[in-house]
Amino acid sequence: MLLDSASVSTVILLAAASGLLIATMLYPSSLLRWLQRKRYQYEVTFSLYMLTPTEKFILNSLLFLLLSLFIIAASLYLPEHVMIIANRMFYYFSGDDSNLSAADAAAAAHSNPATMHTQIMNGPGKAYMEP
Repeated sequence: MLLDSASVSTVILLAAASGLLIATMLYPSSLLRWLQRKRYQYEVTFSLYMLTPTEKFILNSLLFLLLSLFIIAASLYLPEHVMIIANRMFYYFSGDDSNLSAADAAAAAHSNPATMHTQIMNGPGKAYMEP
């Protein structure tokens, strides 16, 4: 059986990672002790040491899910909101609306009833059927 270079490199990488993991478990370093202390503080703070392993797994899974969703939402939507707030602050300080973002321009158009109908008719999804 001949192995290609990708398979050989994968086997070498997995062997190196396994060796590093075994060395870390046999000779705990200061980083590993610090991580163990933080895990202990987490379990004592939230009283997880009183739970069964199944309950602990369910609680940690829910916490991981919520934190993951929060981080994903923050990374997707926060930059756009920061730009909108920065553009509005620039407008309030300078009075120049040439740097307003598309979301600010849409909000300004929706506040004016005369331009709202035109924007609805010319928008990406037409709200009314054309005659």
